[in-house]
Amino acid sequence: MQLEFRTDLTRTITDDLDLLIDALAPHIGDPIRLRHDKHELLEIVMDLGRFPQARFPGREVVLSEREVSESDIEYVVSRISEFGEDNRAGIERTLHRISCIRNRRGRIVGLTCRVGRAIFGTITTIDDVIKDGQSVLFLGRPGVGKTTMLREVARVLADEQNKRVIIVDTSNEIAGDGDIPHPAIGSSRRMQVARPQMQHAVMIEAVENHMPEVIVIDEIGTELEAQAARTIAERGVQLVGTAHGNTLENLMANPTLSDLIGGIQSVTLGDEEARRRGTQKSILERKAPPTFPVLIEILNWDKVSVHRDVAETVDSILRGYRLPGEIRELTPEGEVRRLTEAEARAEAEPTFASAPTNGNRRAYSTPPPTAVPSQIAPPKGQRIYPFGISRNRLLQAIRDTGSAAQLAERLEDADVVMTDRSYYHRKPQALREAEARGVPIFVLKSNTLLQMQQALLSPQGGLSQDPVLDAMTEAEEAIHAVLAQEKPIELAPQRAYIRRLQHELAQRFNLNSQSRGREPQRRVRILPAGRYTAHFTPSDESE
Repeated sequence: MQLEFRTDLTRTITDDLDLLIDALAPHIGDPIRLRHDKHELLEIVMDLGRFPQARFPGREVVLSEREVSESDIEYVVSRISEFGEDNRAGIERTLHRISCIRNRRGRIVGLTCRVGRAIFGTITTIDDVIKDGQSVLFLGRPGVGKTTMLREVARVLADEQNKRVIIVDTSNEIAGDGDIPHPAIGSSRRMQVARPQMQHAVMIEAVENHMPEVIVIDEIGTELEAQAARTIAERGVQLVGTAHGNTLENLMANPTLSDLIGGIQSVTLGDEEARRRGTQKSILERKAPPTFPVLIEILNWDKVSVHRDVAETVDSILRGYRLPGEIRELTPEGEVRRLTEAEARAEAEPTFASAPTNGNRRAYSTPPPTAVPSQIAPPKGQRIYPFGISRNRLLQAIRDTGSAAQLAERLEDADVVMTDRSYYHRKPQALREAEARGVPIFVLKSNTLLQMQQALLSPQGGLSQDPVLDAMTEAEEAIHAVLAQEKPIELAPQRAYIRRLQHELAQRFNLNSQSRGREPQRRVRILPAGRYTAHFTPSDESE
């Protein structure tokens, strides 16, 4: 097979474009062949009775002054493989995908000929993540390069890591059309799917029959496929796949696919617990470990956002803020540049940096009404002027978090103003005066203790861990260690409320627990079941 390659500073690209052009009628294909920018071609659109178009990034080009006729469509159909139940076809041993539009009688009246390219070097930004051995899920809008990255992942894991890789290829889009897979997947093996509805069954078959170390799957889109993915992950096989959705929040809102990131369930708290947390009685929680521990949002061809701990990120979103991902960007020189989301936002939106100062006071621009604690937070040690929020609640949040922040009695003495969303929208005189003085305004979602604690725990330009989540993660890890080793383990000192949660977690695993030491060093000790008599009762840790 003859391949055509071209290179840039960071990648080698092969697209077999001439084979696609040869499948088009001459008056449509020849204009493309003569273009100097044909390497940028995305797809060719042919609709009956309309002019054929070539689509490039950000623009469309008419290819012929003749309208597309039935003979033009038949010319293409006769030179490609048969269309499947998903109305997709291809050209043997290429990565091109031809999709058809049918009328009510099943006759083809339109074609979308999408150019398939094998781009070697597309995973430079995430090479270490892929080789780490954990299951990885890619998200991104259509056309952003998910399938191209998936293809390169399969090649790297098979050829460079010497792993047994099986590709479950539903529409022959990853490894190309025909029985012989495209060289772009390296030594990976490919299993074709006869009908899209059977993709989940082929996923399970791949594990049971072919002993893979890695399974690569494109477009997980149904509940059965999500269940199959969880079954595969629980058998210790690394999964690399893509799913419908642009961001993690899209996936959380999708009841069909939310199981991929652990699933979301509604939990009703008691009155006392709701008051302690400063939340409503009905809250959302993650119900299981995620199928994919790592998630990568593809922002564009050279830029991704990496979430190395999906469970922690999902939990933080459900608690009212978002743990930022790590932005990785490939520079023109071929180097990987790493930024936090806050740094990336600052570069993309320079108006959020500094505003004109008054005197010697440093000034920040005002965050938008949708600002949340994970974006811009009051730096520790500054004087906070609470406006429209509970002063006593803010004092309690400062005590609970151990923050060095202080309350300012007057706006003139404040380094930052803290208010909630409703007051910010109304813009009373005090907030207008703060803006005029150049005093930064931090906007809470709501006037709750939890929101204030999260704000105080989030340093400027970053975000610390949620102390409750950290403590419960430590407790869960200790519980698993106790179950395995049958030896007691002491946890880090915590305040009474967190200790109570740790005791209750131990109870759910049928383990004993006790509190030891004096405040502020009082801590929980997890004990093996049946070997120690000390056990926690609810009255032990009441505040």
